[in-house]
Amino acid sequence: MTIKEKFGYRVKELRLARNLSQEKFALQIDMDRTYLASIESGKRNVSLENISKIAGGLEITLEELFRGIK
Repeated sequence: MTIKEKFGYRVKELRLARNLSQEKFALQIDMDRTYLASIESGKRNVSLENISKIAGGLEITLEELFRGIK
C-alpha cells in the first residue's frame, strides 16, 4: 500500500467514525467532493494546505491525522 493510499484510508476511517458523508465533509472544509474522493482512494497527492483543512474539519491535530500511518 502506498503512502497516498494509507493516508486516504486514514481520512476515510476518521470521517466515517464521525458519521460524515463525503459530500457533507467536503462542503464543511470547502473542498470539492470528487477531490476528497480521490484523496480517500489514494489517487491524489494532497497538498499540505488541504491536509490542514482535513485535520481542522475532523477537529484533530495533524499528529492525530497521521497516527498509525507508516
